[in-house]
Amino acid sequence: MIPSNVDTLTAEEREALAPYFTALEGPVFALTGLPEVVKGALFARYSRSPKSLRRLFADEFLPGGRASVPTGSAGAERAESLYEKVFVEFGDDSVAQLGGVHLAVEGASNVLTKVLERGRLMAYLEQSTRYIPYTDRPGGRWRYVTPPEIESSSLHGEFDAAMDRAFATYARFLDGMQSFFERKFPRDATTAEGAWRRAVRAKALDTVRGLLPAATKSSVGLYGSGQAFEALLLRLRASPLAEARGCADRMLVELRKVIPAFVARVDQPDRGVRWSQYLADTRAHAQATAHARLASVTPEERSEVTLADFDPDGEAKVVAAALYPHATLPDEQLLAVARSMSDAERGEILRAYVGERVNRRHKPGRAFERTSYRFDILSDYGAFRDLQRHRMLTIDWQPLSPAHGFTMPEEIAEAGFAADWSRAMDESARLFDALCGGGLGELGPYAISMAYRLRYAMQMNAREAMHVIELRTAPQGHPSYRRVCQTMHDLIAQKHPAVAAAMVFADHSAVGLERLQAEQKARRPGAAH
Repeated sequence: MIPSNVDTLTAEEREALAPYFTALEGPVFALTGLPEVVKGALFARYSRSPKSLRRLFADEFLPGGRASVPTGSAGAERAESLYEKVFVEFGDDSVAQLGGVHLAVEGASNVLTKVLERGRLMAYLEQSTRYIPYTDRPGGRWRYVTPPEIESSSLHGEFDAAMDRAFATYARFLDGMQSFFERKFPRDATTAEGAWRRAVRAKALDTVRGLLPAATKSSVGLYGSGQAFEALLLRLRASPLAEARGCADRMLVELRKVIPAFVARVDQPDRGVRWSQYLADTRAHAQATAHARLASVTPEERSEVTLADFDPDGEAKVVAAALYPHATLPDEQLLAVARSMSDAERGEILRAYVGERVNRRHKPGRAFERTSYRFDILSDYGAFRDLQRHRMLTIDWQPLSPAHGFTMPEEIAEAGFAADWSRAMDESARLFDALCGGGLGELGPYAISMAYRLRYAMQMNAREAMHVIELRTAPQGHPSYRRVCQTMHDLIAQKHPAVAAAMVFADHSAVGLERLQAEQKARRPGAAH
């Protein structure tokens, strides 16, 4: 039992502290009703004080146990003073992990969303092209971003006209494909009409989303610590895109309303400004060097998914790591034992370690972090957008362009829209070329339709591979990223069969209406909504 830490609080102190703690007695309690900056500062001070948290708050953040301080402002002045010393002067960055913010960014292009979502230590939710039709015209304008650089250029009219045509084509295709899928997948008597209609609609949205350009607007919800937001702001301010830099300016204004101390360094000339300049300079120098070295090298043909790197000894290492917490042997000796085992023996060890998984959320332990895989992927941009948000891995990508061609869902050709689809892709490529020819090469990706292929690398350990593959091969997933992750699983199985066998929820089934099962399940009596 956890020993109780008894605080000797006066009646006045208890009244003052009551709004800020879920319990005034006992060793476990939560903080409530306090600004993020105060919670972070309180914890930072906590690590350097022998006092209990409630005693510390009463003594230092509510001097005299005053009950008159309104909820939401308690201790803010003291917190700001503490951060000025610990965070800004001493450079103790870890204290910036102690306060977090929920922040919304609306009307961002799909180019900007990928910049926003690059950080590993944040949580993101993004408006989905899989569930939201982009057929409305708020204020008489389709939902796309015209970057400031283009607005002030001679290509403004050409850009907006091309975007208007792309969205009009998308709207026309969406209605046509919905009718097509209604005929192809007629409802049977066992299927609820509402679930069937929603599944058909989702299938149509999945199929035509490749027509949407990367300039398409989206909304992103972010949650992160002060440290994570500082890093994001520094990246945004170093971006060559005016949209990203403008977003950073607006974010900084709003974050200073809730966590001012955590973002104090962002625009200080000798701190954040210098840091952002470093990021911008290194990007420019690396880009110039890469272009100079690689300009004459012709790309070789590759499959959609290639296992670019792996450890041939990886499966034995996972087995050794699985044995490690249950043994007294040195790590190297355990590895030698694992290497001496047969494939069947190693498989037996891993089956015992993994156990009986009845749900994909039942994950094995950290032994699966002992080996890793690097995949080189050439998929459509839409699939990349979904896979890019996985944070517990290393992902990097090349510029979006028409260089690798585009994908066309087989249903588009089956419905008789192949020629129209190709014409839309050709117009996207022509606009890209016009931007590059007009000295706006950095803005080229805004013009590119999501059906165009992008090359990117995903490097992950086996534990994260299990999470990504099992989640993204689920029957309700988009066909593009399902295919990518099914191939990942096949490639791992060829090299490390026992590791792949542990991924029991990797789904390789062929699915017609991807969302139908999920829609029916969601509408069953007692299902969570």
